Amino acid sequence: MAELRNPIDQYPHPPFEVDDSGDEPVMSPPPDAGEQSYRGHNRLRGRKVFLTGGNSGIGKATAIAFAREGADVVITYHSDEEGAQDTVRTMEEAGVTARAMQVDISEEEACTTAIDEAAEALGGLDTLVMVAGYQNNLDSIEDLETKQLELTFKTNVFSLYWLSKAALKYIPAGGSIITTSSVQANVPSPDKLDYAATKGAIVTFTKALAQQLAPRGIRVNGVAPGPFWTNLQPDSSDAESVKQFGADGPYGRPGQPAECAGAYVYLASDDASYTSGATIVVAGGMPI
Repeated sequence: MAELRNPIDQYPHPPFEVDDSGDEPVMSPPPDAGEQSYRGHNRLRGRKVFLTGGNSGIGKATAIAFAREGADVVITYHSDEEGAQDTVRTMEEAGVTARAMQVDISEEEACTTAIDEAAEALGGLDTLVMVAGYQNNLDSIEDLETKQLELTFKTNVFSLYWLSKAALKYIPAGGSIITTSSVQANVPSPDKLDYAATKGAIVTFTKALAQQLAPRGIRVNGVAPGPFWTNLQPDSSDAESVKQFGADGPYGRPGQPAECAGAYVYLASDDASYTSGATIVVAGGMPI
């Protein structure tokens, strides 16, 4: 019999600490990407996956989970090569093919080239998982410059169009596309005006593309995380403001990346054969 674990006590509660004095923030406790906790069951054996943002956070946890489920995976990263290579080493321990590619997904040509190179490296492509995103919190629209607005939308929304278009040259019937929205699409925070708007667009993109690709037998779904303890938090806010991150949620804590990976595994697997156009909310009881 599997051991029952109380989700409230399964992971640490705030206050947390972040040392942002170096090149990369040092988070205490460190995020759990499932390195020790995720156990695979061959649910994705033989799949060929392209996944963005696999160097940290939910992307890293999902890449590790896919590998332990038997999938060959190419991940992308923007600048954190060390984190990406750590993900690759962990994936390779599962005995699968794993690669990391540095890609700026805010550029169309980079997206198209990356898909082609990944398909060549894997000998095909049947699953596209888009996790990477950009967020920079601002208290007032008066401080939101066009440069940030463009970067947020290019990274979070435009890239979905570019990557999906390129990937459809390879994805066969039975394959799937998975997007990453957020609870911000439904319950936007005032300091995340542009970010929340992109997450709402992603939900609509997912619903529309699912209908468009249904005749081709390709499923399109999304995951909408709530408050998760990832590098996105210290990267977009100051260390002091993230000390109590997640404390106001129903569980009194944020989610850990490993707690979100299973949603992506389900959506990529044959268990979700009749699931398309859906967005799974993973938010620790937060009402959406």
